[in-house]
Amino acid sequence: MSNATLTCEATLTGRQRVQRMFARQDHDRVPRHDTFWGETIERWQGEGLNGDARHVLEMLGSDFHQIAWCWPAPLAGRDQVIEVDAQTRIVRDGHGKLVRYWRDRSGTPEHLGFDCDSREKWQRIYKPALLDSGLQINPPAARRAERLGREKGKWCYMACVEPFEQTRAMMGDELTAIAMAEDPEWVADVAEAFTSEVMRNLDAVIAEGAWPDGLWCYGDMAYNHATFCSPKMYRELIWPQHRRLVQWAHAHDMKFIYHTDGNINAVIDLYLEAGFDCLQPLEAKADVDVRKLAPRYGDRLALFGNIDVMVMGSNDLEALEAEIAGKFQAGMATRGYAYHSDHSVPPTVSWATYQRLIELVDAYGRYD
Repeated sequence: MSNATLTCEATLTGRQRVQRMFARQDHDRVPRHDTFWGETIERWQGEGLNGDARHVLEMLGSDFHQIAWCWPAPLAGRDQVIEVDAQTRIVRDGHGKLVRYWRDRSGTPEHLGFDCDSREKWQRIYKPALLDSGLQINPPAARRAERLGREKGKWCYMACVEPFEQTRAMMGDELTAIAMAEDPEWVADVAEAFTSEVMRNLDAVIAEGAWPDGLWCYGDMAYNHATFCSPKMYRELIWPQHRRLVQWAHAHDMKFIYHTDGNINAVIDLYLEAGFDCLQPLEAKADVDVRKLAPRYGDRLALFGNIDVMVMGSNDLEALEAEIAGKFQAGMATRGYAYHSDHSVPPTVSWATYQRLIELVDAYGRYD
């Protein structure tokens, strides 16, 4: 079958569909995936959902399958509980971070302090611990997960955390920003060390015999108005490690998906220079809009997401249909678009609304 003669009636596996999306070849429908808050699934179960998040993804028709997760920590496995009360718990984690979590619900944790608060402590304690931490991934489990994904015809990927997120997790936002300006060599060293550890773990999965289709790299490098650092600082300190991860993925015949929230419009050209294949989830409330991005970048960069969870959470079905119809039309024009919410689906979204969303994704996401 030639690339030009595939019609929407053809049946593709999820893997074929995503691969053709990346290649801008004809495919039957928009690839799909999503993520949900735990409280969202609990709400939906009270409103008639008979299953869990995996069941919802089956209903959606997700084409993606994660086989491994990698977030190296210098003090791996350490979650020292410091204090517990009726609503929260305070933990010292494997990055040396003191953090307060809600006990019974999701939400942004409160960062109370960071033990790695100087270059001296990084070099004396945290860097040696990281380099001596051993594998923090389970290669045999990843290989088994890949076999399961292949049996289901899914596009299989490994996931990891990228170096800017790693640096912020260990040093905190304030110290990271100060160090980028006053001690950039320290930040560059942290980013390089974490990236090397990620790649060492991923190499172990490849050595086990797994051969995923992609590397999905997570890290938030922006807020709703701009990136956390200037494009120049990003280019000098973090971008080289992003490029290493992309080159590793491409050397293993994998596509590179980058997840970041926030307004990243000012650095998209740098993403392209590094070789990124795809951006996700394209946060709508941060002025990221597939209708603007697709005409400019859609032939070089796959766009994954951008369906506004604020619109979903209004439970206004007419507004939801307009959101999907307009953004699907723009993304699909490039043959390089996949569905995802622009953030994890929150519990403000009713089960009836999400069932309607699945219908709309199917109705508007099919190619002629």
